[in-house]
Formats: sequence, structure tokens, C-alpha cells
Amino acid sequence: MLFGDKILQYKDELLKDLDYLLGIESIDGAKNEECERALAFLLRRAQDFGLDYEMVTDQSVHIQLGEGGKLCGVLSHVDVVPAGNNWSVIPFKLTERDGRLYGRGIADDKGAALINLYCLRALKEHGVEGKNTLRAIFGSSEETGMRDMAGYFEKMPLPDMAFTPDSDYGICFAEKGILQLRVSSPFNEAKVLSQFHAGKAVNAVPDLAYVMLDSSGYDEQLLMRLADAGKGNFEFNYTIDGLMIISRGKASHACEPQNGKNAASLLIDLVTNAYDVHDIGQLCSFIDYALNCETNGRSLGLKMSDSVSGALTVNLGIVHIEGDTAEAYFDIRYPVTVNGDFVLRQFKAVAEYSGLKVDVVHHDRPLYVEKDSPLIRELSAAYEAVTGEQPTLYATGGGTYARRLGGKGVAFGPHFSGDPINMHNADESIDKENFFKHAQICLEAMYRLFNA
Repeated sequence: MLFGDKILQYKDELLKDLDYLLGIESIDGAKNEECERALAFLLRRAQDFGLDYEMVTDQSVHIQLGEGGKLCGVLSHVDVVPAGNNWSVIPFKLTERDGRLYGRGIADDKGAALINLYCLRALKEHGVEGKNTLRAIFGSSEETGMRDMAGYFEKMPLPDMAFTPDSDYGICFAEKGILQLRVSSPFNEAKVLSQFHAGKAVNAVPDLAYVMLDSSGYDEQLLMRLADAGKGNFEFNYTIDGLMIISRGKASHACEPQNGKNAASLLIDLVTNAYDVHDIGQLCSFIDYALNCETNGRSLGLKMSDSVSGALTVNLGIVHIEGDTAEAYFDIRYPVTVNGDFVLRQFKAVAEYSGLKVDVVHHDRPLYVEKDSPLIRELSAAYEAVTGEQPTLYATGGGTYARRLGGKGVAFGPHFSGDPINMHNADESIDKENFFKHAQICLEAMYRLFNA
């Protein structure tokens, strides 16, 4: 019997704790007290299990087994993106339906976080005395720039080997660079467009956007004809403040914007076909010609790819225009062999031509770990032991804690190919059988690192 199979004896208790953890609306920046509550819950359960733990910063904690030898880490986060729209179940609650587990955070990343804790419990309760120190590290601002791990590693050493279950199986040895930018106008000069709002997270494709227009009857007829001929899903409402147009799209993670339908881009494409720049403002005009409903950066002069990590992607995540404010936020994922400074210079050149200001909100350089490293060998052995198959090695546009580990960590699981988890989308879910298969792989991997 594999050691990883021992996690299955905790299935019922794990699901009960998962229901509680998913019920905490831990959205960094919007509900910081809930983020603190989620971390406190993990520490309370660690105490119940007799594990050593430490609150390192207000956004990071670790729970530990053993001491001495190599420091081996498993990193996960308890913060989530906002629920968004169009759920068929209650977002902040565990729902089981048709063999699937639903809830915001079940796949990204609360499910894996709780499994990490239960793996430590299993190792302790089965009397495993490893040669190394095994540390489960938890943060609460991964979705908003990973300040949690920046603070954590100011006080704690980097692990010698580590993985984060916050991606797909097999093993992610390379992560694209992530460049998040704020584009703003010094003033809102639009004459017809009074409001435009879309998105709550820069790293998600917005599924809802709306615009308010002080329009004439002729304009409204033109807009309706354009809407009928276009690719968007639009709703027209007449209000005391003018014409409101609502755009509905499909959410997706910013690392795969091509899998979503950007409600903001489609709405901007509609209004820019009906009005000139003086009517809608410089920011909307820039978004129309520089993004043009694309996700590959072609109109920005940034279409590129490499053989290691694939193509550059661009996502328009947030638009906020009202009063004197006119700003938009972009998320760019660029290939591991590309210089991020070049990407920034090119984007700035296009935006500044329109008189717009560009500020860097967040920049993570790419990650690359050698495919034959001891860490990848151990994780490969754990995966093969549970599944009977060799894991594939792949690159991603996603950003995980692995890029905070100085080349000593990778992303490993928990998602299996063919399982539509809807990460950062409505009805986030995971196949229940796959959830516990990941738990077996994770425990097997932690057991092997503990004894490596």
C-alpha cells in the first residue's frame, strides 16, 4: 500500500472542514478580516492535530513537522477572487452535485491548502519520522500580487525543495512573466460617455460591463444595429441619466484569456464604432485600437512566443471611467525567454502616443527549473506511484508561489486534464474523485520529500 493512500481515511472530516473554509469570503483587499479568519482556522486545526505552527506575518503562516535536514516546503493560498456572476450554486459554500465539488476556492486554492494540512496530520499520526523539515506554508494575498510571500521570506529562509499545488498535473517547470499595468488619462474628457465599469480583478476576464451614454435617438438606433451585427451579448436600458448598455461575457483566468469572452472589450468595440474619440475619450479609443478584442498582443506590437512556454497573452481586466477618473488595468503574460523590460517599453510607447500614463502595478519575472533536478525527480516518482503514469513537464502562463522560491520550487497539481474546473469563473468546481486522487499524490510527494 502506498503511503499516499492513508489520506483517504480522513475523507469525511476533510470535507467537513472544507465546507467551513469555503464559507469564508477571503478576498484580499476587499475582506481582509476574512483572510485573517481563514488563516486562523488552519492554525486552529493544526493545534487540534498537535502540529507545530507559527503566525509569521498578518498574511502568512506555516505549519511544520520535523526539524533538521533539508527544509522542504509545500505552499498554498487561502485568498480567492470575487465570486462574480452566473453561479448555479451558492459560491461560498461546499456543494456536492453529480460527482463534483463546487465552491469559490475549491480548485484555487483552498481545496489544496486544506489537503496540505491533512497530509501533515497523516504523517504525524502514522508516526513518520523524516530526515528533513516539512513545512506547509499558507498565504492570503496570492491573487493580488503575492505580498504575503514577499513578507514571509523576509523573515523565513527559502526551502531547499518545494512545490505549490496551484496549477495542473504533471509538473510545471516554467512560468511566464507576469506584467500588470494601470493605464490612465490625466482627466476624463469624454463628452458622451459618462460611466464605464467592468471587472473586479486584473487577473480575470470580466464577464460583465456597462456603459452610460448621453446619446441621441439616432445614436441609439446605430448602436442597436451594430450590436445585432457584432459578437457581443448586449442589453439596452433607458434611464434618467441616459442610455445604459450592459455587456455580458464569459469569465476566465488571465493566463488563458482566449478561453473567456471579455465583456469590456466587446462593449468598447461597440461604442467606438458609433462615436469618435472626443465623444468617448482617449482611454476607450486606445483600448479599441491597441487591444481590438485580441488576446495575443498583435495590435500592441507584442505578438510573440517561444518553444518553452508558448505565446504572449494580454487581458483587459478592469475599466473604471466616471467623473474625473479614467483608468484601465491590463494583465500581460510573456514567454520565459523574453525580456519583460522590452514588453513594458513597447506597451508604454503605444499608450503614451495617445497621451496616456502607464504605471506598473505588479511585475513577476519568469520562472525556469531544470527538468532533471532532484525536486522534479521526487515529484515524478510520487505521481507515477499513485497513477502508474509518468507526469508530463509543461510551462504555464499562470503565476504561482513557485516563482517566489528562487528556482527551488515548481507548481505540481492539483488539476487533472479534462476536468473543467472553471477557475476564476462561475461554478468553480472539481471532480470529487480527482480531488482525492490529488490528495493521495500530495501525501505521497510530501512523504518522499520528508525522507529525501
